[in-house]
This record gives sequence, structure tokens and C-alpha cells, in this order.
Amino acid sequence: MSTSTFSPTATAVAEDAENGAKSSNFLRSVIEEDLQQGTYARRRWGGSPGDGAHHAAGMPDPAKIRTRFPPEPNGYLHLGHAKSIWINFQMARDYGGVCHLRFDDTNPEKEEQEYVDSIRDVVHWLGYETRYADVPGQPDREQPHIYYASDYFDFMYRAAEYLIESGHAYVDEQTPEEMRANRGDFATPGKNSPFRDRSPAENLARLRAMRDGQLADGAAVVRARIDMASPNINLRDPAIYRIRRATHHNTGDKWCIYPMYTFAHPIEDALENITHSFCTLEFEDQRPFYDWLLARLCEGGLLQTPSPHQYEFARLNVTHIITSKRRLRQLVEESHVDGWDDPRMPTIAGLRRRGYTPAALRLFCERSGVSKSGGWIDYAALEGALRDVLDPVAQRALAVLEPLKLELTNWDALFGTGHLEACSAPLNPHDEAAGQRHFTLGREIWIEREDFMEVPSKGYRRLYPPHTGGDGNPKEGNKVRLKYGYVIQCTGVEKNADGSIAKVLAEVIADTKSGTPGADSVKVKGVIGWVGAHDAAPAEFRLYERLFKVEHPGEAELAEELNPDSLRTARGYVEAGLLAALQAEDEAPAPWQFERLGYFVRDRSTPLATGQLVFNRACGLKDGWKA
Repeated sequence: MSTSTFSPTATAVAEDAENGAKSSNFLRSVIEEDLQQGTYARRRWGGSPGDGAHHAAGMPDPAKIRTRFPPEPNGYLHLGHAKSIWINFQMARDYGGVCHLRFDDTNPEKEEQEYVDSIRDVVHWLGYETRYADVPGQPDREQPHIYYASDYFDFMYRAAEYLIESGHAYVDEQTPEEMRANRGDFATPGKNSPFRDRSPAENLARLRAMRDGQLADGAAVVRARIDMASPNINLRDPAIYRIRRATHHNTGDKWCIYPMYTFAHPIEDALENITHSFCTLEFEDQRPFYDWLLARLCEGGLLQTPSPHQYEFARLNVTHIITSKRRLRQLVEESHVDGWDDPRMPTIAGLRRRGYTPAALRLFCERSGVSKSGGWIDYAALEGALRDVLDPVAQRALAVLEPLKLELTNWDALFGTGHLEACSAPLNPHDEAAGQRHFTLGREIWIEREDFMEVPSKGYRRLYPPHTGGDGNPKEGNKVRLKYGYVIQCTGVEKNADGSIAKVLAEVIADTKSGTPGADSVKVKGVIGWVGAHDAAPAEFRLYERLFKVEHPGEAELAEELNPDSLRTARGYVEAGLLAALQAEDEAPAPWQFERLGYFVRDRSTPLATGQLVFNRACGLKDGWKA
């Protein structure tokens, strides 16, 4: 497959997208056509999910459309889910509708309350409320629209009995191996089950025996009675109920039979009055059964019409990322990462901890588009959306990740022993109202180790001492500007006994401080960052890169595809005033741009009360990835 790469987009475009500019896509066209034709205008809403009679007794539905985000609570949500959240909630918001958060908890063996709680938190964090906040006149507008498929188990069982009584379903007691063999394949029609033509009364008795725990797990399933010769294998009498003795997180031990997802999903949509059921393309082959089932239940008067309609879009594929829950679980269980919220993980919890913001993820989803065609989006586009969102709003600070000490040898002579020079810089160069930050420069400072070379390479513009050039002639030490400070000139270096560099020596060039009349009297080609050695706060920096070194992971063994350099830890210093700013933050750490280094956020799992400053790098100032 080809890889699509987004070209850089101006900040103004990013802001337009955040302020509600709508990009055209086929789902919007579907909604707009339905609204224009009044497809769902006559539907009624009973105030809560329910069957046809419940809604018929209610009021005209105040929501112009209803969508739903229906995750199974069996793991943590990932970047692909963010796209689905954005599509469903944003469409509802844009067209005067409501989006339901529904937990598809029909598989009791894999679902846990921990995942339910994390999903609710993620939806809220991304900026979406499950309420009727935008629908005037709705009587239960303050009630959250959070639903559970398991709350509909009674209706689903009632629907199964109806299908059996009307001859549209039967209880099959073949072994799983026999059913598999008789299903056929794309070239061979399936064979009817020997139990297919039992009478409705016999099938109903066997269903009730399943419900009452009289049959063992796997001894029987309920199957829809459609067409074993259908070219769509999904219509070859699909299973709709199975026996599964397991305690459910919501219903406990009330049930020992559970509906299959393909049976439960369309019923859930119909009970909740969903108009547009959006899902990814792997469910396209299931749409005929979706329509068949709802048609049968509407014929029996169990559900109101018109029925929901399913529409499929291409799933989000991003290079260097996997979204398979099985693979993500493997990463955690084999300790390749430090949990589901490891900042290298494509889980929303991991992206959040890394420093991604809701606005950045929404912008990325907007830019990635909605279509029927697949393809891959370059990981750089994800980071690009983050930069475009953070650049206008992130406050700035100076930091040094790989510290090397520098002494200004003429400092005392120029300013007096112990003098600290006041310096200032904008908190945000894009926002004058944000004000200035203040810090001091003294005799000793920390600089980045990469900002000094003892023997400079060709074109190197930062600090280097006097030396003999390649032409045999002496070269003076280079001059650079300390950002927001003075121009300095390198005069030498001190070394440790092992020959390693202990300290860089330099002199201040007087009357060259930034912002003063003499600032431009000495021209330099390099500007370097620094922090004062007298008051800088020590910090740990976790420098994250892509977790996988290959563009399309999942094609080989997991361990072979992992990037061994996906995490590098550095210990350095941050501008002194930053600590006070961090202490004033609320519980949600704000992103910072460490000038010349990238965007960082204080690690959520390391509270300030521990006395440790830990920062996660969200992304660099530009894409510097090298495979």
C-alpha cells in the first residue's frame, strides 16, 4: 500500500479546523441528504432506549440524528478509536444530534470495569459529552447518554424467541467442527444442519433449555435461518446465541447464554434510535445480516421504523503503529513497554501521557479524512498535528538535556564577584498577553554538550576553542550568542584526568546583551541555549521515538520489529522559574516548548510531591526520524 504524507499546514488552518471548519466527506453527504429528505424526521423517542412500543408512546425525537460509539470494554482505547470517537461525536455535534456512548459488553470473559472507567475518561478528555447539551427542549438533557449492551439482554432474548417462533431461527446441536465443515467456502455452498427443520415449538423448548442451564457450554447455538447457499458466507445461518457460563461485570450470573456481537449490535442500534451507524470496512460484509435482522424484527412489531442504517469507512492506518488489541496486550505482558499508558504506545492513555492534547488528536483525525479507500498515513502527520496545535499555545522555557558546564572567565572582572544578570524572555512569542518570564545569568552555566566541539567539523557554527585549522593556520575560538543573554567567545577547555571534557571556558563580550543598543554590535551565526548553574532545577528527560522501526509492523515477530532506541533517558536541568510554574498547574500537566529542543510535558505518573522532575518529549520541533 502507498503511504500518504500530509504536507505542512499553517497554524491558521489548524485553528480553523479546531474552530469547527468542516471538511467534506461521504458520511457528511449521507447525513445531509437524509436531513434534506426527512428520512428520520417522523421517528419518536421514548426518553430512553426501548422497543417499538416504548418509542411510539414518546415524543418526536429532538435529536436530528443519533450516532453511537460502541467500544467493547476489553482493553484500552487506541488511536484508531480516537478516529471513531471523533467521527461519531463530531458528526452528532455538527448536525444537531446526539452521540451515545455504548459499551458492547456481550463477552463476559474479557470485559472488566477497569476498561469501562478508562473509556469514559478518554471520551470526556477528548472533549465530548454524552448529554443533550446542544438539543434544546430535551426533557432528560442532563442525563448522560451512556448505555450498556448488557442492559438489553432481556430484549435480545425476547427477539431470539420471536425469530424462532416465526421460523427465522433454530437451535443447532451440531458440534463446532461439524458446523465448520458444513458451512462451505467461497467456492462451495454450505449444507443444511440436520436440526434446521425442527418445528418452532421444538426449537423454542431447546432455547429455553439453553437459557435454564440444562445444556453444557458448546452443546448448542441458536442460528438465524437464512440461506446456506448464499454467496455471502455471513448469511449462511449465522450463530446468534451461544452458551457461556461466565460471570458478567454488569448482570452477574443471571445469564448463561449470551448473544453474538453480529446479533446484538443492530438490536442495540435500533433500541437506541440510532440513525447512522458508522463502522470500519471489516463490517461491510455483515451489513446484509444487519439489515435482514432489523427487517425481521420490524415485521414483528418489536422495533420501530425506519431502521438504523450502517455505513462503513476505511480504518485509520498509521505507519510505525499497531492497533491490534492482541499485539498491544503482548507488548504489555512481555514487558516491551511499561504498561498501557507507556508514552510509546498508540493507546490514547499513552498519547496523553506523552503530551498529546485533545485538540491535536481531533485535528489529526480531521486531516486524515473519511473515505472508503484504505492506505497508510505517515506517522509524521500525527506529530505535525501536535506541533501545529502546540506552537501557538505552549509556553516556552530553556532546558539543557545533556549538560556540559561552561565558565565565563571574565565575568567577575566585568560585573563583580557573585553578580547575577537579570534576563527575560516571552512566555509565548505568539501571545504578548502571556507576559515575560525572568531568570538570571551568572559566572557558570550549563550548555548542551552538542553545542561544543573541540575540533569543529565543516560548517559547525557553535562553540569551539582556538585551534589549528586544516590549512595549518591558527583559528580563534568561535563566538555565539547565549539566547536572551550576551555574545561569548570560546577561549579554551578544561579536561578530566581521563581526557574527557570537564568544562568549557569562554569570555563575555561586553555590551552585547540581547535587547540592548549594543546587541547587534557583534555579528554571530550561532545561538545556543543555557541554564544558570547557580539555580537550575535538575530534571530527567525521557526522549521517546517510534516504538517500531518498520513502517508496517505486524508482518514479522514483534521483537524483531521493535525500535531498540524508542526510549532514551537524559539527566539535565531546566530554567529555575519553571519549577514554580509547574507547581501552579492543576492536575493536568501543560505542554511546554523547551526552546530548540522540542515539546515536553511533565510526566503524569511522577507527582511533583516526590521531589523529582520528569519530562516526556512529545515530539521534536521538526521531524528528525531516521529509520
